[in-house]
Amino acid sequence: MKLQRFLLTAALAVLPMLATTTTAAVAATGQQQKTVKKSVQKTTVKKPARKSTARTAPKPKAAPPTAAARPGTDVERRLTRAGDYRFSIQHDGLARTYRLHVPARYDPAEPAPLLVALHGGGMDRMGDDGFDSLVRESDFHGFIAVYPDAWTAPGKGQRASWNAGNCCGDARARNVNDVGFVQQVVTHVFRQVSVDRERIYAAGVSDGGMMAYRLACDLPHLFRGVASVGGSDSTAARCAGDKPVSVLQFHARNDPRVPLASARATAVKWAELNGCSDKPRLVLEKAGAYCEAWTYCRRQAAVHLCVTDTGGHSWPGAKARAGAAAPSQAISATGAMWGFLISH
Repeated sequence: MKLQRFLLTAALAVLPMLATTTTAAVAATGQQQKTVKKSVQKTTVKKPARKSTARTAPKPKAAPPTAAARPGTDVERRLTRAGDYRFSIQHDGLARTYRLHVPARYDPAEPAPLLVALHGGGMDRMGDDGFDSLVRESDFHGFIAVYPDAWTAPGKGQRASWNAGNCCGDARARNVNDVGFVQQVVTHVFRQVSVDRERIYAAGVSDGGMMAYRLACDLPHLFRGVASVGGSDSTAARCAGDKPVSVLQFHARNDPRVPLASARATAVKWAELNGCSDKPRLVLEKAGAYCEAWTYCRRQAAVHLCVTDTGGHSWPGAKARAGAAAPSQAISATGAMWGFLISH
């Protein structure tokens, strides 16, 4: 009994001490947790704010630089830059040249229409303000322009000329194969730039206009349409006529070199070749000029004749030149020409 009482008394004495120790331990643990929380709060690093990922609009690309015109014989080289290029080739034993204008809007991935521009006899591409305006038209509309150079006989003071059939000069007299030359030029252009082969046209002034008709007559499967300023059809042989070619003729009533009657005969001839309606209809009439059209042609071809009251043997809409009749300003051959060709 005494032992039991002793043990009970000892146990009662220890219990308050255990309670005090437990309370102190809990209090200490709580204090440590608060300290840790405060420490975490103090050491938390703030994340930097994200920078805006919005993309600014790209600056417009500058126009491609223009390459200077230069002679060359590497006609196989692919051209990717806008500019003027000059090339020399051999055809039928003759040294021939041509100039190629690649427009500022040219994209090698998108085939562009091609215009073969034929200068007049005795001049080059840069010799006429109206004819040279085709370069500006090329840059504006994005078509490629190639300028074959007419043949000049050896000797001082010789005049460049085209063999257009019954005309003109030394080229006709020596039976120079200008049709084959132009065809070779076009073949080279196919390798040099991307061309839409369904939209190939020819245009010329004076003798060059006559040459354009020769191309339409001999190569109707290559050329979709032709235009002439002051040059009538002078082909010696009858054209095949199996494929229609659209035709646009500009002429002045007072042309001293090529009579208006020959221009009208040219329009009538091509209306027959293209299977158009017998009688033309008036499509434009204004002060100083009118245009008439033969329509309902095969394969949607067309034949147009535009006549100005004045201008002589010049390019309608061009600037006046010293010693020559002032061109008519009633219509612009440059703008009307490309609009007609590209629509056929």
